[in-house]
Amino acid sequence: MIKTSDFDYHLPSELIAQKPARPRDHSRLLLLNKESGAISHHHFFEIVDYLKEGDVLVLNNSKVFPARLLGHKVETGGAIEIFLHKKSKDAEWECLVGGRVKEGLKIQFPKNLLAATIIKNNNDGTWQVEFNLAGDKFWQAIEKVGLVPLPPYIKRDKKTASDKNNYQTVFADPHKIGSAAAPTAGLHFTKILLKKIKARGVKIVTVTLHVGLGTFAPVKTELITEHKMHSEYAEISARTAKDILTAKKNGGRIIAVGTTSCRTLESADWEKFIEQSERGFLEPQSFWTEIFIYPGYKFKIVDALITNFHLPKSTLLMLVSALAGKSHIDEAYYQAVLDRYRFFSYGDAMFIY
Repeated sequence: MIKTSDFDYHLPSELIAQKPARPRDHSRLLLLNKESGAISHHHFFEIVDYLKEGDVLVLNNSKVFPARLLGHKVETGGAIEIFLHKKSKDAEWECLVGGRVKEGLKIQFPKNLLAATIIKNNNDGTWQVEFNLAGDKFWQAIEKVGLVPLPPYIKRDKKTASDKNNYQTVFADPHKIGSAAAPTAGLHFTKILLKKIKARGVKIVTVTLHVGLGTFAPVKTELITEHKMHSEYAEISARTAKDILTAKKNGGRIIAVGTTSCRTLESADWEKFIEQSERGFLEPQSFWTEIFIYPGYKFKIVDALITNFHLPKSTLLMLVSALAGKSHIDEAYYQAVLDRYRFFSYGDAMFIY
């Protein structure tokens, strides 16, 4: 039995990054060989030197939206915070709600651009909330009243205008809006670095996984097998699937950028993709995934992973331990703390290969 406490580690609070590196690709990069456990230290822009022709780099192109809403209760005027988690219906969302609330509570947001009603308690830490707008009108209002959903461990003024750009990847697709948190491994890439990688003969493809709060939530059960993952929506295009199958056939590595890309790839029905490929016509796949990857999992598609340094007791730390081996990850994190790497969303990166 694998205990959650096995994935704890000591992290001095001053190593939690409060701001991103500037430029993005000047963050540090720890290389970890998953076979030997060998570790070396670099800068992220040097990642191009460790990629090769025939590799496929898989990016999550989901776009973060300003999911944090500050409003007031219509009845009392008291402050209330709503965090948009997952869309249920056209005007209805699963939300985290800060403050004392009850079913039927009405909420007004700044400049009367948006209003909401608490519908019910989902009894899983979220509430069902119905808004007065839907479709394009809802998104227009969100862009005006919403705040960047920075994680709670970034303890500074969370209204900094630059965070709207900093907490978004340079390859986020404006047609793929839906993440309540950034796929943070992708934050290290610049457009220039992506061009250099492409020029090296590396195929760059995208998948979509709309990042929910469950991705970053710590595991609170004693045994990790008792933890329940929140479901997240994902898509893989026919073109991406074709490029991955071709690379696999030719011996190329599939390198996931971030645990979200990794989970998307590992959740897809690759037997179906292979069958379709043999018939000469692939169809895209879209699905909800609750995949929970922890030590003992056998990876089907992902060969290597670019990722950040994750929270203690998180499902993300368990995922990287499954790929690299727990003892190798334990040593890598020990070395990262010793060498003063910066941790979490705005922190440094690791390449497990």
